[in-house]
Order: sequence, then C-alpha cells, then structure tokens
Amino acid sequence: MNPSLISLFAQNTTGAQFRALSRSLFLGIVVLVLATLNSPAGNHSANAQMGGMNQNAGAPQGPAERAKFSDYIHNDGGLPIVREQGDTVVLDVRVIGNRTVSTNKVLQSLQTRKGRFYSRDDLLSDIHRLNRMKAFDQVTFDTQETERGIVVTFKVHERKLISKIVFHGNQRLNDKEIAGRTGLAEGDPISEYTTESARRRLLDFYREKGFAQVSIVSFVGWEGDPGIVMFRINEGPLVRISKVEFIGNTILSNARLGKLIKSSGPIAGAINAMNVADRNKIAGDVQILESTYHNLGYLTAVAGYRSKYSDDGSRMEIVFVINEGPRFKINSIQIIGNRYITEDSIRSRLTLVPGDMYNGSVLHVDTQEIIYGYGELGFMYADIQPKTVMLDDQNAVDLIYQIEEGDQWKIGQIHVNIDGEVDAIKETVVLNMMDMYEGELLDRRKLRNARTNFGRSPLFESNPQIAEPPDIVVTPREERF
Repeated sequence: MNPSLISLFAQNTTGAQFRALSRSLFLGIVVLVLATLNSPAGNHSANAQMGGMNQNAGAPQGPAERAKFSDYIHNDGGLPIVREQGDTVVLDVRVIGNRTVSTNKVLQSLQTRKGRFYSRDDLLSDIHRLNRMKAFDQVTFDTQETERGIVVTFKVHERKLISKIVFHGNQRLNDKEIAGRTGLAEGDPISEYTTESARRRLLDFYREKGFAQVSIVSFVGWEGDPGIVMFRINEGPLVRISKVEFIGNTILSNARLGKLIKSSGPIAGAINAMNVADRNKIAGDVQILESTYHNLGYLTAVAGYRSKYSDDGSRMEIVFVINEGPRFKINSIQIIGNRYITEDSIRSRLTLVPGDMYNGSVLHVDTQEIIYGYGELGFMYADIQPKTVMLDDQNAVDLIYQIEEGDQWKIGQIHVNIDGEVDAIKETVVLNMMDMYEGELLDRRKLRNARTNFGRSPLFESNPQIAEPPDIVVTPREERF
C-alpha cells in the first residue's frame, strides 16, 4: 500500500499557519489548521501560570513568502534574459589560449555574445564567470572598436589538468582504498590548494586507521608528464594502544573515565580492532573529559594527554592528565524576557536553586521544563537560552535564563483527505490518535505525543525502505484566523 500524508496547520496573531506531515500505510492527507490569539507578548504583563508538562516537541519554522511571478528569473542556457540596452553591437566574440577546453564551451558560459548590445558590466561578469570555471588561472579581455561595432576577445590561460594520480610507498592500504579519499580525479585542474588538501585528507585517513607516524609528500609532474600528481607515502607501523592511564582525577574513578572516552587499550590483554591509536580520537577524548567535568560543576577543569611509543613504534601508552579545579555553586538565578508567564511560575519548574552545586545535566532539564511550560500554553516558538556568569573569586556562577516568548498559537481547523485505499482507515482513527481539537491552544506535549503515536502505530508504515517514517511537520501561513 502507499503511504499516507498527515498535515497540520496553525495560525498565529498575525495569521500564521502550520502544516504537519506524517506517513502511513495508506495514501491520504490530514490537514490541521491552527489559529493564534493576539500576540500576548506585546499586550499583556507577565500574569499567566504554567501547568505540568513532561515532553518536548520541536518548534518548526515557517515557510518563506511566496514570490510573485514577476520576481522569477527565466533562463536560457543558464543565462538570465533581460531587456537589452546599448548603442554598440558586438560583431564577434573570440577566445584565444584555450587548448583542452573547447571554444564552444567557453562561449556558452558568456553573457557577451555576437549580435547583442555591448555592455561593459556584462563583460566584467563574464570574466568572473570564466574564473569560476576553475579551468583557467588567468583570464583577460581585449576590445576592438570598428564602424560597424565592437569585437571582444577573451584571452585565457588554462590550468594544467591531472592526467594521472600515482601513489607510491603504500603497502597496508591499496590504491583503490585511498584514491577515493583524495577528492581528486583525472581531468581536474591542478592547483597547489587542491593537491595540499588531498595530502591532508590522506594523512587524516591513515591516522584514523592507526598509522600515527605516517608522512606523505605530494608533488606535481613526473617522468616528463606535467599532469601527473604523485603522493609518496611512508606509512610507518600500525600503532596500537597498549595502555591508558589517568592522573589528577579524584572525583571520578579510572574505570568511570575509561568508559567515557573512545580510545581503549587491549581487552583482556588481547589486541583488538578498537585499540588502534587515532590521534584525532584521542584529542576528542580530551574534549569529552573536559565536558564531563564542566557538566559536574568543575567549570575551570582542563585535560590533556601525553603519549609514549614502544621501541619499534608499534605500541603507544597514553596518559590523560586532568586538573579538576574547584567545583562551582550557583550564586543567583535571574529570569529575563518573560512577559506573559509569571516569574514565580517559571521558578516553580526549576530544580536548581541558589546555593546548589552547578550541574549541566540538571540545567538542561530545567531549560526543557520552561520550554514545555510555554509550549503547553501555545507558545510554539518560545526560545530559552541559559547563560552563566562566572564569579571566579567566589567559585560561583550567576545563572541567567534569557527568554523569547514569541506568539501564542491555537488550533483553527482540521481537514482529512484520504487518497488511494480510502476504506482502509477512517479519518476518525487518525484524529483520535492526534488528540488535538479545533479551538484549543496548540500544546507542544500533545504534538510530541501525536508524533510518537503515529510512529508506534501498526497502521502506519515506518520502514524507510517502503515509505518515509511517520512525522508531523508544522508550517505557518499568512492569513488572520
């Protein structure tokens, strides 16, 4: 069976409309039109109260304004058609200096053409257009005026093109395996930038595979062919991590930290595919350690590492060094930007209070609780940004919740259109699963629950190989409810 399409519409104070989409086993369309109240943010003081709410739903973005027909640009051969103006006609357009790029290809990319009026602005635009082709490293022009008109000549100097890509010295990784990592192909223009970028990509790829000591040199031209790009590779040994240690940690144990990072040593003393030495991964582990400590309130904690190779270079010991620093507590909590919801109502949803130790995980939960509270009252686009101001001399932080309430939304109309097997499912079944009714405030929790219901229902196809997974997408429209 074909999938169904479920659409949800909403309208706000200025007349915005949402549309949400979901796929089911049956081909159909459910349209829920939502309308909004007059914008409370500008007309009311903070006097509303939040209720209880546990889940969150994404706040979709509205569509761009539909362009007028006159705003569309019609194209012919990729070039815009405009009303021509001028006094001098182009008698001829010539191209010199091109060897591998055909003249016809160059002319097709130009705005300056034989028989058209001459325009210097068009000519300068053509120069930029030719440079963007990346086939030339130098583009100039010359004009010759006659009694009948003007002759325009473009002078180009072609870049050298790659005739062949050669890898030398690679033993563990074959040519096919590494060729796709360069981003180069035969026939591409040669430049120092693209060649160096390819070399760096190869270095990263080798290091990901555990060749921590790899070195690669690139050069252009070989055996009389200036188009050959060669990469001379010294792979070095495949390096594996033999030991991982932590020093400086007192709050979290070695076992706990070892589970957080991605790098690992041998498992039960045996070599495994997971313990290759990837310096990018090790650097990422440093970020993980610092973020973990910051999340626990150690806001000035720093981490680093040092490494030691075995004599043959095939083993590496890693020591992560941690400076935990002091743990910060919350000095004060400020709420800024709320106009419709009272500050006491917002504070009642918070777990963190002044005097508590800072905890990033709890802060995230509190932020979501404020978003849920606003979403429960129809504020679909409420944006909450927590900010911290560190007081180093007190080992404390001031916590600030910056609030942008946005507009308040309510449901206007619900339309259900079913195509295909119209008798396979009744529209009332879909509406009951949504638990959303005309005239009520658009509840973020209910919207989230509706998404969950569609995703879990056996009535809807969730296999992406057959149809798009069930979803509800909300989109505004410009009309007053």
